[in-house]
Amino acid sequence: MIKNAEVNNLFNLVDYQDGTIVSKTLIDKKAGTITIFAFDQNQGLSEHTAPYDALLIVLDGEVKITISGKPFKLKKDEIIVMPANKPHAVNALSKMKMLLVMIHS
Repeated sequence: MIKNAEVNNLFNLVDYQDGTIVSKTLIDKKAGTITIFAFDQNQGLSEHTAPYDALLIVLDGEVKITISGKPFKLKKDEIIVMPANKPHAVNALSKMKMLLVMIHS
């Protein structure tokens, strides 16, 4: 978790690791979570659902997001909302960092 009133470089909060996914929770509150991820190329999260809407922000690289069977390619500085209760998957097309904002309601 990050500390209050402390300046951080978002990109440097997680490092790439060969053959895996690294994540760090930045905020974890009843209202929601903010988590940063670093994916090695060809790593991903298999199809799953979440009970809340999630905003995915690509910080680096390229990723394929599949939502309810529909593929979307995103690159650095692009965003997408993954709707609650809709199946989605994440597959890194290159080394990729993303910020995931999940708001509980």
